Amino acid sequence: MNKPGRIRVITLGLIQDGDRVFVSEGYDPVKQKTFYRALGGGIDFGETSLDALKREFQEELQAELTNITYLGCVENLFIYDGKAGHEVIQVYRCDFVEPRFYQLESVTFYEGTHAHQALWVKSDRFKTGELRLVPEAFVEYL
Repeated sequence: MNKPGRIRVITLGLIQDGDRVFVSEGYDPVKQKTFYRALGGGIDFGETSLDALKREFQEELQAELTNITYLGCVENLFIYDGKAGHEVIQVYRCDFVEPRFYQLESVTFYEGTHAHQALWVKSDRFKTGELRLVPEAFVEYL
């Protein structure tokens, strides 16, 4: 989350393996609801969205990406933890270079001191609405 009244520009990587998609799990304490989102993060000044995507995966998972294809741009207006947020998201489809990531059920990664869980989830669980993928426009890419 960024400063109130600011638009955050981020990049996210959509990684699929058959009928599974690799996502991080989040929780909104105000809504008391779990949600899922593709991995990635903020784009630094002077950095391209592609370079930011590669950097974020390296920082969070020590993972390299390959077969990177630009899918489009999504604008996301949302409420998280009771606060309004606004993101402009550059979306890429990509794959892990290392096959070991496809064999993991889940992996813990850190953003600063906060631990997060990334895991493989069957795409149909998002398509049917059983689980919530954010932003909602991402379901169209599955």
